[in-house]
Amino acid sequence: MVAAEHTADVPDVPPDAPLRTGTGTGTRNRAAWVAVAWGVLFAVPSFIWATGHTAGATSTVSPTLVAKVRDGETGFLVVLWLSGFLKLFASAVGAMLARPRGPRTGRFAVFCGAGAAVLLAGHGLLFVIGGALVESGAVHGKPDVVVLLRWYLYLWGPYFFAGGVAFGMATLWYLRQAADRARIARYAKVGAVGGALVVLLSTLSGLG
Repeated sequence: MVAAEHTADVPDVPPDAPLRTGTGTGTRNRAAWVAVAWGVLFAVPSFIWATGHTAGATSTVSPTLVAKVRDGETGFLVVLWLSGFLKLFASAVGAMLARPRGPRTGRFAVFCGAGAAVLLAGHGLLFVIGGALVESGAVHGKPDVVVLLRWYLYLWGPYFFAGGVAFGMATLWYLRQAADRARIARYAKVGAVGGALVVLLSTLSGLG
């Protein structure tokens, strides 16, 4: 009889229950704010280059791409604008992960957050590995390529990877707050698979 009374006191958790706060993991998602800052900082050079300026790009980016900026190639400048806004969108995703949200926003946030984590960390690792192979002499390259790859080894690669770690930690924090963790985690898994596929396809096509 006592057991029955205790059972009756336990509320059912509906599938679309909001997130809970205070599950022992803390209610402040610091990694999410790191992800926000990461996206904003990364968007700045894209917008600068999209205006036709090459500040910071001359030695850190492929000379072919720098030439496109200097020549004011419309298609490439549009890509830079879109890239800048995409990075700001990533910051918005980080902000969504910063605190518990409603079910729909939460599913969208963990889907995008997990996808960004895998995509950024994957690209970062590839940049670092490629640069390390050339730097160590395991792979030979032209002098100008070697200099460029050092930037990918010491700057772009680590920056991409750091972004991936931030989004990954932010997404995991959010999942730990979920009342229906198993259900919302499925969206994160799909996002992670999507991010991995983008890394694979871009690498195979030579665009990564």
